Amino acid sequence: MRLDPSPRRRLWLQNQLFTLLFGLVIGLLAWLSTRYPMQADWTANGRNTLSAASQTLLARMDGPIRVTAYVREQSAPRDAIARLIGRYQRHKPDLTLRFANPDLTPDRTRELGITQESELYVEYRGRGAKLQQLGEQSLTQALQRLSRPQEQVVLFLDGHGERKPLGIANHDLGAFGRELEKIGIRPRPLDLAAKGRVPVEAAALVIAGPQLPLSPDVVEAIVGYVRQGGHLLWLLEPDDPSNLQPLAAALGIARWPGVVVDADAPSLGIKNPAFVPIADYGPHPITETLRAPALLPMAAAMNVRSDAGWTVTALLESQSRSWTETGPLDGPLRFDPDRAERPGPLTVGVALVRPRPGLTPDLNPPAVHRQRVVVIGDGDFLSNTYLGNGANLELGLNIFNWLTLDEPPILIAPRTTPDPDLNLSEGALALIAATFLVGLPGMLLICGWLIWFRRRRW
Repeated sequence: MRLDPSPRRRLWLQNQLFTLLFGLVIGLLAWLSTRYPMQADWTANGRNTLSAASQTLLARMDGPIRVTAYVREQSAPRDAIARLIGRYQRHKPDLTLRFANPDLTPDRTRELGITQESELYVEYRGRGAKLQQLGEQSLTQALQRLSRPQEQVVLFLDGHGERKPLGIANHDLGAFGRELEKIGIRPRPLDLAAKGRVPVEAAALVIAGPQLPLSPDVVEAIVGYVRQGGHLLWLLEPDDPSNLQPLAAALGIARWPGVVVDADAPSLGIKNPAFVPIADYGPHPITETLRAPALLPMAAAMNVRSDAGWTVTALLESQSRSWTETGPLDGPLRFDPDRAERPGPLTVGVALVRPRPGLTPDLNPPAVHRQRVVVIGDGDFLSNTYLGNGANLELGLNIFNWLTLDEPPILIAPRTTPDPDLNLSEGALALIAATFLVGLPGMLLICGWLIWFRRRRW
């Protein structure tokens, strides 16, 4: 068939117009994809989607959030960090992520106390928080702490030789006090002998190792504060001269004589056996994010009664080869049961919870209606000298966050991955092999031969 020039020209114009319109449609689709991105999570349990609790938290945070990941170039965790932060950025576009090489920014890394590879530093409204564990649970809880509408005031008992929250001496807590300020907790000293009572605006009271006996009036004020439902952190020392036996009785706590020592400490590179590594953490919001061991120098062990009206959780326990040494520490150490020494494992840290006094009795009161108390058998682990050892800093921050948080921590249920394994019997494997290795190729060969045979007959 022969075409005239006019129809041929029309066909050429139609082809050109079709090509132009097709290119225009493709361009519009590409432009729309950049302005209106669409994503879908097709996983069985939605593990690539933020939980409803995290989305609600992001919705009420009205300012920009900056996340800095201290990761070296070509490091494997980079992709995992980017994926995690990307899930948050879908719901909060002003959340930004920046990668920083800790080797190239040593001053900033040292200032923030960054000690691990792939550690995150989250900033919001002038406050910041470090994050060592990568995951939605830990990141959402860090954002929850930073979203506090106002600073919490924590009062440190003063006037009896206690560790000062802003002091610069080796035994003081100045470095830790500055870390508290970064997460919205303001430490302030409190002279109870002059004040007479704990102010109502205090989020918690801290007793950090008094070196002198407390007067009966001060002891009575502390016990009254606890009886009225106040939150408390008590850093108990082995040789505690504070005369706080009434407080110990109200909490149901008894301190064992002696200093906790660990026979396995030298094998871990710790020269002083009285420096006890804590790797066994109890199940509690304070310890759930801890991965490294904490180091407690010169710790005291304690016994807690269960009949004092508190729900008790053991936070920190020493190893099985530890004991309470009642003799001198400068010579060979040996467990001696004849001197009333207690064998390990020993409890050196506890958390106590009960419904706030004066409220209507409830079998399961909300977290904001519960009184919280933490007793640790050592105060050196938060001092300027030992704060950088192991998980000491993270443990201290978790304790204060749990004591002062005015709303229950956001808990995200773990999303289990469906079983990825496919277990087939030998017969099923043979059937699949026969189908795809013999049956399907044979069928294609037969179809091809039939088509060839029919065409040959034509």
